[in-house]
Amino acid sequence: MTAAVFFGCAFIAFGPAFSLFIFTIAKDPLRVIILIAGAFFWLVSLLLSSLVWFIATKATNAQDLTLQKNLLIFGSIFSVILQEVFRFAYYRLLRKANEGLAAISEEDGPALSVREMAYVAGLGFGIMSGAFSMINTLSDSLGPGTVGMFGDSQYYFITSALMTLALTLLHTFWGVVFFEGCERKRWWVIAVVLCLHLMVFSLSLLNPFYVGSILPVYAIMLLMAVWAFFSSGGSLHNITLLWTCRKSNTETSS
Repeated sequence: MTAAVFFGCAFIAFGPAFSLFIFTIAKDPLRVIILIAGAFFWLVSLLLSSLVWFIATKATNAQDLTLQKNLLIFGSIFSVILQEVFRFAYYRLLRKANEGLAAISEEDGPALSVREMAYVAGLGFGIMSGAFSMINTLSDSLGPGTVGMFGDSQYYFITSALMTLALTLLHTFWGVVFFEGCERKRWWVIAVVLCLHLMVFSLSLLNPFYVGSILPVYAIMLLMAVWAFFSSGGSLHNITLLWTCRKSNTETSS
């Protein structure tokens, strides 16, 4: 049973991200480099925010549980803000390195656009964020022990996997929208991304009231998916053409 929970939650949490990597990134070395660099930037932001939280806990009274809880919340909020700061820093780095990246990509194919780099960088942020969110939970799912024996929720593992999936995709969508806002100098877009990131974190504090956290997070994810689609150049006309092509192919095959 523990193996089934482990593999089921792992596939839910990382299956879509792994599929995106295999079908859209793995064949292009430049995209792989950008994804790994994006994951590294997220790791550095986590390291710095963890360092700030660690110093704050050591400088205060460890016996004051209320204070320590508030410091944990402060550290998480600071981590969210720092992640967006590093997302902006990564955007600036990619823009400055754009000529060099174009020279590298000319040897193997066309240069990457800013929208492509935004997607790959966002997925790198999301994969690393999801890995840190879920690895320990997956390790615990292998046992020993059974969730829910002492009145706790039996849906802990599945909801953790669903939340990790949502965060991974959200980081991808946030990356696309964030880079587009930077390109067009629409600073309100960056502010909205930051506010939504903070909102998703705040909703996670509602756990173990999982319905109150999962449903709003997935609603935000769907809205961000639509926003990212239009920010990346999508339109209703494209959707109509896709639907028409699929319908004609179905009629032809039948």
